[in-house]
Amino acid sequence: MEGLFSIDAWFTLAMLVLLQAVLGFDNLLYISIESKRVALDRQAFVRRAGIGIAIVLRLILLFVVMRAIQYFQEPFASINWPGIVEGSFNVHTIIVLVGGAFIIYTAMKEISHMLIIEEIGDHKARTPRSVASAITWIVAMNLVFSFDSILSALALTKVFWIMAAAIVISGLMMIFLADYVSEFLKKNRMYEVLGLFILFIVGVMLLSEGGHLGHLHLFGYVVEPMAKSTFYFVIGVMVVIDIVQSRYQKKLRMQADIERGKPVKPA
Repeated sequence: MEGLFSIDAWFTLAMLVLLQAVLGFDNLLYISIESKRVALDRQAFVRRAGIGIAIVLRLILLFVVMRAIQYFQEPFASINWPGIVEGSFNVHTIIVLVGGAFIIYTAMKEISHMLIIEEIGDHKARTPRSVASAITWIVAMNLVFSFDSILSALALTKVFWIMAAAIVISGLMMIFLADYVSEFLKKNRMYEVLGLFILFIVGVMLLSEGGHLGHLHLFGYVVEPMAKSTFYFVIGVMVVIDIVQSRYQKKLRMQADIERGKPVKPA
């Protein structure tokens, strides 16, 4: 195969794997949260099956995009309400906008579930989601996330085998890491809220990107995409705030115990 043993090809492959790993963080978070909604003994299977099917569909999507990219970028509809909303839509725009809206909906629904009264008084558990349904949503959202990563990969190389290898390697990495991420969230429930808000920001980022792709104007203002650097900066700030708040709450509990005369264990 041409270029298989060239240094440039292997360097490009390494760059693409790194790119897929960075862009796959939010996808991995969604997979971990979605898999929680099925029965406990099926969660690992759902994660692995969902990612495995998504790898195959990513390869198919890569093949299709490389041969029909102009159709994904060609506008097929537009909206023109001067002063309110203006823009045009193509397949890429619709996929990103719908994916972003669904992720925001998922995050808000999970956050609201944490706050409802059944968590305090009524201990009746939610009906688990079916395995097929969970896998379907994981695969669908994986494709939403992969669309942008494939377009980004096309900016680095046009060689199919390099991009395909990067997709397979990054997918196997996700299968390996998914159980660890889910187990971490299970053992550290306080970070689950942080994860959901990060997922919410992911949805906002996708909506802003979709609006930019569709050249949307809302009330006369251009919709600008959220930069990846801004996204990771916001996540970093949220993590720091969560750590500081957790330690401060622990300090307040220790002070309250001292005031009540309870023995305090050294930190």
